[in-house]
Amino acid sequence: MAGSFQLIKEMEGKSVIISPSLLSADVLNMERDIDKIVKEAEWLHLDIMDGHFVPNLSYGPSLLKALRKKYNDKFIDVHIMVEPPEAFTGMFLAERPSVLTVHAEATPHLHRVLQCIRNEGVPCGVSINPGTPVEIL
Repeated sequence: MAGSFQLIKEMEGKSVIISPSLLSADVLNMERDIDKIVKEAEWLHLDIMDGHFVPNLSYGPSLLKALRKKYNDKFIDVHIMVEPPEAFTGMFLAERPSVLTVHAEATPHLHRVLQCIRNEGVPCGVSINPGTPVEIL
């Protein structure tokens, strides 16, 4: 824990957004777990994994829909780790994420994916894997 407090100390005076990943929630008690942190967390972070781009499977648009219904005033940050993102963006955009982030490595047409997201009036972001040079952006 000392490391966490050191990080906070180093960030004093800088803007920090608390965005806990819902992957840490107990799946059988997700609402309970979210309710425990929803007042302190500025954002809710939803990691979407397809079992192809990354080896794990996780949630889909139905969870985003439920979150939007229950926590409609909360900023919901959706990070899709899927390949190709073009096949998935529409189903998530329909549920109105606050921001939708895709991986640069998941598509040869990153600019098209980002434009599609922007065209729906949703802010977008780009993630890269740790081994990917930042120059790809």
